[in-house]
Formats: sequence, C-alpha cells, structure tokens
Amino acid sequence: MSQSSASAATGHDKVTACIDGSAFAAPVCDAAVWASQRLSAPLSILHVIDRNESAEPANGDLSGSIGLGAREHLLEELATLDEQRGRIAQEQGRLMLEAACERATQAGITEPRPRQRNGELVETLAELEDEIRLLVIGKRGEGAEQASEHLGSNLERVIRSLHRPVLVVPGEFQTPTRVLIAFDGSATIKRAIEVLAASPLLQGAELHLVMVGADSVEHQAPLETARDTLQSAGFNVQASLKAGEVEACLREYAKEHAIDMLVMGAYGHSRIRQLLVGSTTTEMIRNATVPLLILR
Repeated sequence: MSQSSASAATGHDKVTACIDGSAFAAPVCDAAVWASQRLSAPLSILHVIDRNESAEPANGDLSGSIGLGAREHLLEELATLDEQRGRIAQEQGRLMLEAACERATQAGITEPRPRQRNGELVETLAELEDEIRLLVIGKRGEGAEQASEHLGSNLERVIRSLHRPVLVVPGEFQTPTRVLIAFDGSATIKRAIEVLAASPLLQGAELHLVMVGADSVEHQAPLETARDTLQSAGFNVQASLKAGEVEACLREYAKEHAIDMLVMGAYGHSRIRQLLVGSTTTEMIRNATVPLLILR
C-alpha cells in the first residue's frame, strides 16, 4: 500500500474485491471502491466458482445396487445435471459481477474489471497474488451462509496464505474516520507503520496507536517512535499503553473511542500473535463489528 509508483514497479497494483452470493458482496464492493479511490489503484472484482462442489454420487460406485445399464444411464444423467449446475453457477456469477461493477461505476470507479475463475478460492488468490495490492473480502457473521462455497469458510486460510494486506469487511461499510492500530513492537507492525505513513489509504483519519503491555521503557520507546513516524507523515495520532488482556483491551478501547477500523499485523512475536493464529482468527473476525485491515 505504498505510493502508486512503487506498486507499479512491483506489479502489485490492483485492489481486488472477492464477492460471492452472500450479503457481504455489497459492503465488500463499497470498501474496495473506497480503497481503490484512496490508492489511485485499478479495481478488480473477483468471483470464484468452486468446482469441488460437484455432486458426490457422480464419483460413487453404484454397481452393487443397480444394474450396469441403469448405472450408466444414471451417471449420464448426473453428468448432465452437473454440467447444468456449472452453467447456472457461471451465469449467477456473471450477474453478481455485473451488479458489483455497476455499483462501483456509480460510486465513481472508471472501468472496474470483472473476473470469474473456476477453482478453489485460496489457490486462485495465490495465482493472482502478484497483481494484488490489497484484497478486500467479507467475513462470515452469525446469520451468514454456512456452505463451504461462501467466503467466510475460507477466510482464515486466505489470511494465513496470502502475503498481501487483507481488508476484512464485517457489514455495511463507511469511510473510516477513527482507526485503531494494534501495536505490539514486532517487526511486522513496525513495517506496517512505515507502509501506512507512506500510503494515502488512511490520510485524514484520526489514528489511535494502542499497545497492550507493562508501562516500561521497553514498550514506551517503540510506541513513541511509531507515533512520531505517523505524525511526521501528517497524521493526527494518539498513542496509548494499556495493561491487561490483549483482545479485551483492544475491544474496550475501540468501543470507548468509537473506532471504525482496526489495523493489525498478521503475525508478530507477542501476545497479539495469538489473536491471528489458529481458531482465534475466526473468533476475532466473527466478533468484529468494524473493518479489520490485516498487514503482513
């Protein structure tokens, strides 16, 4: 998320929005439009048809329960149905992409690029990784679909696998004005601070730099350095050092200060790392009520 010239040099130039048939498609599109405009980056809207969802009976051995001729006829019918399902899925995806592009165009995006791919989501994103500057994806909430083809079921794998910033959208998106940056002193978050300082993405927002830990020089020094870096880039920054349990402290601070976006490093070497490893990732995203920007 550095300046446009840097992203062009590396080829990581597109804001990519992942959409599916869930209720997250519209807010994901809105968040991607916002990021695309802030970064002056082209917008790509991606829909992946998971071909692993084909009917299991087509691969089963039914010869023990039906005659050979009947079995061949049944398999032919199943193959036909599978082909029909594939065509329907492609048409549904095309219509979703068409609607998303229209929404983006109405919001001011010039020529958003629709892309439909067949395959597994994480593998598809890995193939496209070199052209992704920022990935925008929806989370799965309590009322969301549980089927594996929807994005929420793959979200943790996407975050762990993709070496690009990921913006997770939990619901209706609004331009963030107060952003909490969870600072743990790790190399990951220190790099993230440098990237954010050079990026236009959060310009104009009030930044809250929060570290959870003991009030010591060991913690105060890197926190102050990070604050100075962001202030030198023109940001209004509040830096705080809190004692307590990491997740609880961050949630309490976010509520108290009406935070409307959270920024974290994907992997660090502190207690915050535990928030983004294994099953806790899913829990954190499930409980999120504001967009969550995860940086590598």
